[in-house]
Amino acid sequence: MPAKVLRRYGRLLGVQVRVSAVTAMQYRSDFLVRGFVTLLWMSVTLLPLFVVFGQRRAVAGWSFPEALVVVGWFALLRAVLEGGVSPSLTAVVEHVRRGTLDFVLLKPADAQFLVSTAKFEPWRVIDVAGAFAIFIYAFAHLGRWPGPRELGLGVVFLALAIMVLYSFWILVVSAAFWVVKVDNLSYLFQSLFDAGRWPITVFKGALYYIFTFVFPLALMTTY
Repeated sequence: MPAKVLRRYGRLLGVQVRVSAVTAMQYRSDFLVRGFVTLLWMSVTLLPLFVVFGQRRAVAGWSFPEALVVVGWFALLRAVLEGGVSPSLTAVVEHVRRGTLDFVLLKPADAQFLVSTAKFEPWRVIDVAGAFAIFIYAFAHLGRWPGPRELGLGVVFLALAIMVLYSFWILVVSAAFWVVKVDNLSYLFQSLFDAGRWPITVFKGALYYIFTFVFPLALMTTY
């Protein structure tokens, strides 16, 4: 892709982010409440881990700090999913329902890029901050820190995980062209994704293979 086109879409992405931020902060109290709720859900995410590891030292070969690293990845991906991917693509369903998608298609830019960056939830940066706090705590208790090679691999797997999340979510949203209402599918997707807070070896039998090869939570968080 030519550099000029990349710069154009980079500027367009910046505009979309600024519009989302301004829209979200129109009502400051609502913005703060949503941020507080996000912080509360971060605590709820950690609670099952404290309950389980309060009874035993290791689960499925994972110690508490090692499992926390997985939760950190889960929190980071949830920030991407609920902060950017889900709000933007859910808007496509509303366009289909109202018959206004044509207005997006007529704009002089790639339609998929426009619908994929249409809306962001800025308070989800709390999830990002929480994820890094979990990483720091976990690695401090492990007594070792990732080196440049491990950090590089982490970035690669994060990019792969985001692509997998985006691909699954856009498949769900694409169903709106045939069934219009896809709320149940989106709830199912989010419920399955919640299982990603646990290391993949916790699951046995069919669930292990489903979460490794069909809905690859193993790639998203554990690996």
